[in-house]
Amino acid sequence: MEKIILKVWGMECGHCKAAVLKALRETKGVNDVSIHLPSGETTVTYDPSVVGRDEMVVAVKGAGYEVLD
Repeated sequence: MEKIILKVWGMECGHCKAAVLKALRETKGVNDVSIHLPSGETTVTYDPSVVGRDEMVVAVKGAGYEVLD
């Protein structure tokens, strides 16, 4: 397992956080997700043989939010 921190932009409330959590947790290969709402820092524990950053970004965008580089 590896960890990555994604900076997610646009989350402003608990509903926003829940949407991003759901999108990432439903991504195959993602094992755990934690989000610090004020900063947007989203820590993802994942299996790099199954999923990569690009797939995580697609999941976040699918929930309606952006990942900053």
